[in-house]
Amino acid sequence: MATQTTHAFARTDRTAIGIWWWTTDRWLLGATAILVTLGVLLSFASSPAAAQRIGIDDQFHFALRMCVFASASAVILLGTSMLSPKGVRRVAFFIYVASIAVMIALPFIGHNAKGATRWVQFAGFTLQPSEFMKPALIVLVSWMFAEGQKGEGVPGVSIAFLLYAIAVALLLIQPDVGQTVLITVAFGAAFWMAGVPISWIMGLGGVAVAGLFSTYFLFDHVHARVQKFLSPDQADTHQITRAAEAIHAGGLFGRGPGEGVMKRHVPDLHTDFIYSVAAEEYGLVFSLALISLFAFVVVRGMLKAMKLSDTFEQVAAAGLFVLVGQQAMINIAVNLNMIPTKGMTLPFISYGGSSMLAMGLTLGLALALLRKRPGAYGPSSDFMQGGAFH
Repeated sequence: MATQTTHAFARTDRTAIGIWWWTTDRWLLGATAILVTLGVLLSFASSPAAAQRIGIDDQFHFALRMCVFASASAVILLGTSMLSPKGVRRVAFFIYVASIAVMIALPFIGHNAKGATRWVQFAGFTLQPSEFMKPALIVLVSWMFAEGQKGEGVPGVSIAFLLYAIAVALLLIQPDVGQTVLITVAFGAAFWMAGVPISWIMGLGGVAVAGLFSTYFLFDHVHARVQKFLSPDQADTHQITRAAEAIHAGGLFGRGPGEGVMKRHVPDLHTDFIYSVAAEEYGLVFSLALISLFAFVVVRGMLKAMKLSDTFEQVAAAGLFVLVGQQAMINIAVNLNMIPTKGMTLPFISYGGSSMLAMGLTLGLALALLRKRPGAYGPSSDFMQGGAFH
């Protein structure tokens, strides 16, 4: 009797899962899965030292919670990656509204830590609404830029700037200058990719630079961090010094899994400085491989986005990958003492529920926009022509 071999996801499979499997970018999906896995593994390396420093008896407290966050992030990523472009816009709208509502309430109900009120706390967990606001904002402003290009009377640019201004104002109230810089760069990238005249870009860039420069005088913590970076011999640089020592101690191939010593002296080793833990235990080769993995995700995502024929999908997908790449770059640059310290997580690698879940949302939305659809990719695009802005 002849036997017939069946596949779980044959190309003829017309179920929702089957269609999703053959239309999603599996290279990006696989690279993201590797990042999540590495984040969990590194949390087991950093959790004992972090728990001991804080006084938590369970040495794997953070690692076990990271497993929960990673699982939830995977569910969010897979679920959102199945959305249609219309579904992406709807999800982004509701998440933006909900995040902004919580951010407005933060001065009254927020949890204060390290001089900032950025979180809401419940049932032993803290949630940072601005993490979820970021990808939602990029999707919405991209939508508005695309609508503005159509020349049908929709004030897309004005609405996009209003959405951005609301987000920036609420971030500065917390205050969170780092996140403000992050969304400003991503917003500017979306603005540029939508085909606006270069004079508009230069104007926005000038305002952004002036605004960033003013934070040095308006916020004491920004002033202190910049001064610490510029004059390390005149300030307490314990945190970044210990991180640099950990990276140097790792050498080419590292001390070995779980053998890190300097990580016991690195504050926030499981969150903002997880890169230094990875460098000490696995060395320069692993560190470069990790950076290459992020570069692969961002570059492949950007290249795929450029091939899309729909303006909204192009700008939104590219903007989301800019968001991921920029955040990774800032975190690694801080660990390498290339820029002033900023409390920003390394996507999918650092411990943190809000960061992990929001990154799952960000990549899920991006993968949804990149999915192969009839007419999604074309030889020409009004995205490249600049549309109605000219």
